[in-house]
Amino acid sequence: MIQALSGTLIAKRPSKLIVDIGPVAFGVYVSENVLANSPEIGSKIKLFSYLHVREDALELYGFLDERELDLFKKLHGISGIGPKSALSILGVAPIEQLVSAINVGKADLLSRASGVGKKTAERIVLELKGKLSFQSSAEALNIFESDVELEETLVGLGYTRAHVKMVISKIDPSVSGFKDRLKEALKNMKTMP
Repeated sequence: MIQALSGTLIAKRPSKLIVDIGPVAFGVYVSENVLANSPEIGSKIKLFSYLHVREDALELYGFLDERELDLFKKLHGISGIGPKSALSILGVAPIEQLVSAINVGKADLLSRASGVGKKTAERIVLELKGKLSFQSSAEALNIFESDVELEETLVGLGYTRAHVKMVISKIDPSVSGFKDRLKEALKNMKTMP
């Protein structure tokens, strides 16, 4: 079993990073959050990994920390949630905000993930509520709800969703309130490629 990969990031693709670990390079499926928070091409990277074995393929999924990997495994363990759906859910928001949404029963936030409908999101909440051991807070959930509106506003202004997610992920969590986070995001839009 491949537990983690350490190497040089040589390419970024939609939903995938290519990591050179010596004589071989691995294509690793990642969430939008991991993609947005990954280092520049040519930099060193360490990804915790999950190897999904199918009859016709081996798929490697990567995560920047073990908490993300743990949540991925719990999501994938729910009937009807495959690895791509679990990864899509992880791409909706940072892990603290996802855990908060699950713990307070905010299924509608989970249904923002591609391939996850209302009933599936409700099943996730039902099965995982109170079972996630890492810390979450109401503040993280409030920031997430504000960031959903912020993301839609910036996309409406013509920015790409991927760029918007990257910029929002870099905003200091101590900056709260929609207006302040919008100002910070617009300032960062100018400095981030």
